[in-house]
Amino acid sequence: MDVLWMIPLLLIPLLMWTSSTFVFYFKKCFYVAWMMCLALITIPLCILKSGGRDVENMRIIRFMVRHVKYFLGLRFEVSGWEHLQTEGPYVIISNHQSSLDVLGLMEILPDRCTMIAKKELVYAGTVGLICWLGGIVFINRKKTSDAKSVMAGAAKTMLDDQIRLWVFPEGTRNQKGDLLPFKKGAFHLAVQAQVPIIPVVFSSYSNFYLRKEKQFKSGTIRLKILPKIETKGMTTDDVSSLSDKSFNVMRSAFLRISDSVTQSNGPLRH
Repeated sequence: MDVLWMIPLLLIPLLMWTSSTFVFYFKKCFYVAWMMCLALITIPLCILKSGGRDVENMRIIRFMVRHVKYFLGLRFEVSGWEHLQTEGPYVIISNHQSSLDVLGLMEILPDRCTMIAKKELVYAGTVGLICWLGGIVFINRKKTSDAKSVMAGAAKTMLDDQIRLWVFPEGTRNQKGDLLPFKKGAFHLAVQAQVPIIPVVFSSYSNFYLRKEKQFKSGTIRLKILPKIETKGMTTDDVSSLSDKSFNVMRSAFLRISDSVTQSNGPLRH
């Protein structure tokens, strides 16, 4: 019987060595399971520190999550740190490729910063609870009226509590090698609050992570923080041009840094 128990233990390293599909599912399952375990540990720490829901809990969450990249064989190269040295509230916008974005987000997350996320996330077990404790603002993407009222409330909270908000303006995950058109919510938020926008760009994951092809290797992600875009004096009429400007500068940076990563590491082979 003891020998039978050892067979799976011997099979795992063999499959990790020979099957890229097994590696993909193993890493994905490990990532989800480990994040849920970390959330379970972090929940009481947040309650003890802040007594409940508070953006200051993001400091603890950031500390607890930042080591996960090493288990997945990922490395981050960050440039433009100086652009985050901005006082007061602001809106961070970034492209959105997969749940791995959370690791990059935690790599550079400034103090007193939380996120806007889809409402469904709150039901994701311990991860949902820790998101709620971290002050994450949940929106119902299916109801535009609800999303607008949440954004209006978020703008007031930003100014009253002096917090920063991180938004994914594409609205959904996208791994097509380009950016999806931006939804306007983040830009209405910034204009309502009259706070700057700081664009953040993740390089393409295609050199190490391809979801459809079931590929998940080790790799490098370049994170570029771009100069802030001011919104002072802007009105609702300026939202479309603000969105277009942000999209253009982010898309240009995305294509540039993604090309540089691919040239350094080479494309992922199937």
